[in-house]
Amino acid sequence: MGLIGVVDVLGALVVLGLVAMGLLVLRRRFISRSGGTFDCSLRLRPTSSSRTGQGWTLGIARYSGDSLEWYRVFSYALRPKRVLGRRDLQVVERREPRGPEVFSLLSGAVVVRCVGDGGPVEFAMSEDTLTGFLSWVESSPPGIPAP
Repeated sequence: MGLIGVVDVLGALVVLGLVAMGLLVLRRRFISRSGGTFDCSLRLRPTSSSRTGQGWTLGIARYSGDSLEWYRVFSYALRPKRVLGRRDLQVVERREPRGPEVFSLLSGAVVVRCVGDGGPVEFAMSEDTLTGFLSWVESSPPGIPAP
């Protein structure tokens, strides 16, 4: 393979990389188009205190009626990875990131431990986002009693 062939292959790889990144951007815009989205890391299986920095996945959460839909940031799936119902979600603990979590999460994140039908789950989000999240969890639509 000559120099021209190498340049062609590198050019094709650059184009493929740009297309892949463009698809991720378009997907995020598609998810965000109806509003109510925020950056939110998720840990489905809270680990022992000796492994506090592991298991976090960066994502986007979206309020959708009476449920919270969570999508991975680096995925091409148009369906949420996890859907949590408001009535089944109970906030148990709020804390600052500790140990290696500081490096695993976005800057200024607050960790919220919740319990739902699927078991324990932890979210990490900004302080401002947390205020809205707690209001959403505690509120309920008209005619439906709060949990």
